[in-house]
Amino acid sequence: MVLFGGRSAEHDVSCVSARHVVAAADPDKYLVEPVGITRQGRWVRAEAALEALGGGPEALPERLSADGPEIEPLPALTSGRDPSGDRSGASTAGPTVVLPILHGPMGEDGTVQGLLELARVPYAGAGVLASALCMDKTAANAMLASAGIAHTRWRSLTLDGPATRDPELAPQVEAIVADLGLPVFVKPASMGSSVGITRASTRTEVADGLRLAARYDRSIIVEEEARAREIEVAVLGNDEPVASLPGEIVPGAAFYDYADKYQDGAKLLVPAPLDDDEIAACQSLAIDAYRALRVEGLARVDFLYEDGRDGRGDRGWLVSELNTMPGFTPISMYPKLWEASGLDYSQLIDRLVELALERHARSERHTRTDPAASPATAPS
Repeated sequence: MVLFGGRSAEHDVSCVSARHVVAAADPDKYLVEPVGITRQGRWVRAEAALEALGGGPEALPERLSADGPEIEPLPALTSGRDPSGDRSGASTAGPTVVLPILHGPMGEDGTVQGLLELARVPYAGAGVLASALCMDKTAANAMLASAGIAHTRWRSLTLDGPATRDPELAPQVEAIVADLGLPVFVKPASMGSSVGITRASTRTEVADGLRLAARYDRSIIVEEEARAREIEVAVLGNDEPVASLPGEIVPGAAFYDYADKYQDGAKLLVPAPLDDDEIAACQSLAIDAYRALRVEGLARVDFLYEDGRDGRGDRGWLVSELNTMPGFTPISMYPKLWEASGLDYSQLIDRLVELALERHARSERHTRTDPAASPATAPS
């Protein structure tokens, strides 16, 4: 089951990602069921996508659409292959595995993962804790710091309602500039795809950036601008994660914004022009960050690399963030990195399914509801 769409501002990106996941899934191995979540949060059986898939992957539209008959989430997850309730093919089908190709809040932040845990359905990607941690940049930064993993300097603040008006914002802006200088990046703490981000070079731009970020999240993070290269590494695995070759992003705009990511404005260098020692260092640190944030399944680890050359800083590798459900569009870095590392798109889907089943089996072994199993009542 491929879940896509969702209520976040990244709904459209999810619809494109899901189209390519559905197309890459091997029809000889999987009975694929696309299920959309509308912007209002309704779950629907994506009949148009399913019908198009019957004509082969090339018959699919450019993006899936979260349209179709409404279904109830829990019955859809537990009634076998067909979320409409038809179990006619259930006897020949294998287990249901969910690929939650959802980006941003209310999909990538632990909420849907919690529903899948309650339904006891195997699913790809990070669990509830890791999904929530990585979605909230302030929580993730604090966790990385506790593990001794370097990050750029940052501040967090909470803005709501009247707090976004000019008089109330002025002290916040002054504190930000005094601490971090200019320019800075102002971001919603829980959002991806560069949605709601501002690169601010003046106090006025900082205030405007805070107001924009507050439209997406009341929790806001402000980060210093590093003079650095932007390097990304794909990680895959549960207990024994592995890292891909790194890639480099050369932004086509002032920073790697939404248009750069999804309208092909940036230049992607895959693999990145790094020497062997640099590659080994960022792969090792990517896995350290992945483990520090309790991630399983997959993640893209984003770095800022101050290599001391060409006017850049000299602090070395700085972890920017971890994305637990990176984009799967044709120009997304995550599948490109694995392809460059020898794992094609179809094999990547296979591995995600395998990891989902592996983690679910482990979870089932450690889930007990019998109070007699507790140490307090166990016989001596």
